[in-house]
This record gives sequence, structure tokens and C-alpha cells, in this order.
Amino acid sequence: MDRIRRNLVQAIGAGTTLALAGCGGGSSSSTPVVNNPAPNVPADPEPPGGPDALPSVAFLHGVASGDPLADRVILWTRVTPDQSGVVVPVEVKVASDPAMQQMVSSYTTTTNADADYCVKIDADGLAAGRWYYYQFQVGETQSPVGRTRTFPAAADFIDRARFAVVSCSNFPYGFFSVYRAVANQGDLDFVLHLGDYVYEYGAGEYGDFPEREPQPSHEMVSLSDYRLRHAQYKTDEDLQAVHQQFPMIAVWDDHESTDNSYRDGASNHQPLTEGDWETRKGVARQAYFEWLPIRPREPGNHDVIYRQFRFGDLIDLTMLDTRLEGRDAQLTVPLDPARNDEDRHLISSEQMDFLLEALSQSDAHWRFIGQQVMFAQLNILEIPSLDERSAQLRGNLSAINMDQWDGYAADRLTILNHIDDHDIDNVVILTGDIHTSWANEIYRNPGSLLGDLFDKPLAAEFVTPAVTSPGFPEGAAEVAGVLIPVVNPHIRYVEAKSRGFILVDVTRDRAQGEFYYAQSIDSYDLRGQIDTRKTKVVAVKSGDSRIVEDGPVSRPRTLRTALFHPPVSSPVGGVKSRKEVLS
Repeated sequence: MDRIRRNLVQAIGAGTTLALAGCGGGSSSSTPVVNNPAPNVPADPEPPGGPDALPSVAFLHGVASGDPLADRVILWTRVTPDQSGVVVPVEVKVASDPAMQQMVSSYTTTTNADADYCVKIDADGLAAGRWYYYQFQVGETQSPVGRTRTFPAAADFIDRARFAVVSCSNFPYGFFSVYRAVANQGDLDFVLHLGDYVYEYGAGEYGDFPEREPQPSHEMVSLSDYRLRHAQYKTDEDLQAVHQQFPMIAVWDDHESTDNSYRDGASNHQPLTEGDWETRKGVARQAYFEWLPIRPREPGNHDVIYRQFRFGDLIDLTMLDTRLEGRDAQLTVPLDPARNDEDRHLISSEQMDFLLEALSQSDAHWRFIGQQVMFAQLNILEIPSLDERSAQLRGNLSAINMDQWDGYAADRLTILNHIDDHDIDNVVILTGDIHTSWANEIYRNPGSLLGDLFDKPLAAEFVTPAVTSPGFPEGAAEVAGVLIPVVNPHIRYVEAKSRGFILVDVTRDRAQGEFYYAQSIDSYDLRGQIDTRKTKVVAVKSGDSRIVEDGPVSRPRTLRTALFHPPVSSPVGGVKSRKEVLS
């Protein structure tokens, strides 16, 4: 998608507003690869000292939690044994205090090379709406203490929620300053990651920040490649800090497999040199489930990540997979009218039914949708139409980014018709992928100031900036921010270059998105520092999805969600001093 971004920059320079691109890099690897479903590992040997002796291990990749429900949460770590092939018994303890003295429950499990020594426990039997602390242990070796929380029960009256939204963290583009800024927020309920958690490119292909060269140095294609890349990311101290502080709800986008991926292939996959696509897609999914605190729909099922969460009676959150599950191949010709074909799909019929039922059956005050690619139309002009069906789609006729919902207009219209037909209010879509910041009002046809823009929007969309991946260069970004809303009046805010995150503060009166931007991703000393001059606040009021701009930032909770900020047990410099332990 970087090619499309370059096209837009050139077009803006020529005075034309085109479309923005999603996450992408500039090249494809031609590294020959043998697609192994799993690395060759020796049979599990007896540890030194006999069969009852425990192997010596280290916890080098931090701890994490995710997919919180009212009575359970996934707990994750990775152990690094001092020898290969051994089976490692692991104990997990859960407590109500950071000193791990007030024990709530404990669990035992084992891990081995088949799971890349990752450990995942679905810690159940917990109380709703509570903060907990957890720690892994092998023999006398203990992991850092992490904290997590369960969600309030569906029937609980909840008057407020606060969470961060992030996406697009490319390791060799700079420090994860944005993750540090998120970890510094002491009163979040959870973190939402909307994809591109890792990137597949080889060294120098997409980012060349000193001392942050990707490992392996070639494009990841095999299972061992994907595992090693995930391991490298998990040694970053700022990413560790986020995981250690808050539960995460995550979905993949394309770069967890490869650029511009879809159900049956990808633009950055060459079968002659990189093997079978189904094999590559399968190992990418496997590594993702191993290394992320995500709950599979059923044991061993790495294909399905669309799912739903309930935060008391305040929020229903539906997470989609707009990338690998049902997506048809992207159109390659800009302005191709085939984007409106009924037979073109971004998600499968099963996932569509799941989403529509979740929207219509929800009795929560707000309905959030977490997904990967921009939902709102992004047009270059309005093309008149002669019939009602074309009128509903006509704004899309002049779009150019075929990777987002504009390339699959019939699916989008199905969702919007459902929202309208069922009088569903308070729908907010949360989006990643595009490396830039947007706040959009959602209409069937936003192409005319005399059309739907005088009706109530059907939904609102907040698009989060990237953690490190690049937006538009200086100059072009400013021009885009001015020109795009002129042609697209439903787009209320565009910031096209700065890295950051969205803090979403939800009450029963409004859902507010606060765009915060990092001062620098280049300076280690400025990690976590926010450039307050750039902060942007947008909000939608309950019952009305029109975007209101420039209100006051929300106040942090008087009492933080937990009076504990666990230290990250990493040396200063993080990854730079520990490259040798990544495997």
C-alpha cells in the first residue's frame, strides 16, 4: 500500500486529492524458503539431573493478558529454556494484590517446542469487573508480575470506560514511544490493537532505524521466521510495559502475514520463491495465536478471530477480521466500478451474519466495532446517478483505495442498511491500518452536501494513527489535511503524518476520541512524551453520530484503576542489549 501512498502524495502536489493508503512497504522478498509446518526439534530429552529435575529457564519476553470476559482472561508468557526440546512445567498464580500475597487461584500447565515455549492460560472463575495480578513460575524462577482485569458483567450498570486504540507498529521505523505513552496512562480499562502488530519485511525494505534491524533479517515466510519476529517485538521494553499494565484485545491485519493479504493470496507473496500461500497463511496465524494473548474460538482453531466482548451495560464490542477470513482479492485498477458488485466481499457471509446479529441483538448503550481498514468513503469527486441503488453507492464510484471498504461497497451498504432498518443508535467504528488520524461521519452517500449530509449519520468512525509506521511526509500531510475534507465533507478531521494513539473515553452521554501524538519516535530519552500542542478531541453524543470537535479532554479517573505500575524488568536500552536472546 506504500505505492498508493506515494501516488497520493504526487497527486496532491499536482492539485488532485486521491485516496490514502493502508499499511505497506516498498518491496517484496525473494528469499528462497522451504515452508515447514513446524521446526525440526529433537525428541524431548530428560533434563540434566534426571527426569524430575526442572530445566533452567528465563522470562525474556514479558507477560501479557488479553480477551477479558466477566469471569476469565487469557494470561500469557514465553519461557526460554537453556536447552532445546525439553518440556517445561509452568505454574501461574493469580492474586488480588501486587505483592502476590492474597492468592485467588493458581494453574499448572506445560509448554514445549511445539508451542515455541509460549504459555497461555484461560484463567477462569474470576469475579467480574476486578483488577488482578498474575505471575508465572518455573521452579524458583519467576516472571515479572503483570496486572489485568475482568470486564463488568453484562447486567452491571457502568457509567464510564476508558481504553486506548493502537495499530501499525513497525520495529525498524523507530522506538515504540507510543506504547510507552499508553503504558503511562494509569486508568485505562484495556487496550485495543487493530492490527499490524508485527511487520514481515526484511532488513532495509521498510524502515532502517539504527540498531532496530528486524530479525530474521529476511522477510518472514516460514513458521520459524514468524516466531522469531514475534519474539523480537516482545523484547521491546515499551511494548512489554503495555502488556504488563493492561489486558489487550487484538486482531491481525495484513502484515502479520504479508502486505495486502486476502483470503487466497497477497500482493507481497510470490509462490515461486515463497511457497504455497495457504501454508504461509497458516503458519502466520499459528505464530500469532502462540505469541498473542488471544482466545481461540475452539482449541487449535487459528482461522477465526472475529468475536465479541461486553463491558457491562455500557459497551458491546464486536471485533472483525476484514483481512484473511473472507476477503476477495483487491481490485487493481483505481476507479473500477466492479467495486460495487454484489459478489465482491470483504468478509464472509458467516461473519456478516455474526456482525449484523451482534448489532441488532445488542442492548448495550454503545455498539463499538473494532476492525482493520477504513470504513468511510474516501472520494475524489461526486458522480451523479440515475437510480436509488446507484445513489447509495455513487460516492464510492470516485474512490481509489481498493484495500479498504471502498473496494467492497456492497458489503458496506449491507451493514448501513441494517443499522438504518433496525434503528440502531450509537455505533462507533474503530479502525487502524492507514498510519494516519481520521474522524468520519458515516452515511450511505456522503458525496453531496445536498444529500445525506442533512440526515443523521448512521455511525461514526475514529481511525487511529500508527505507533511507528510512516504517514505522509512534511508538506504533503498538511495539504492532504486541508484538501480531503473539502471533497469529503463527512470527514471531519485528518492528521496525516504524526504517530500516536486514540484514548477513547465513553460515558452514557458521549463517546469521545482523544488523539494523542508522540513527541518523537527517534529519541530514546523522549519515549512516552506526548506533544500536547497536537492533541485533538472529537466526540459523538448519545443518540446522534455527528462529530463534535475541539471539546475539552476527559479527566483521568480520580482513583487510578489499580494503584500499581509494575516495573518492566529490562535493562536500559531494551532490545539493543538483548539481540542474542530472541530465539
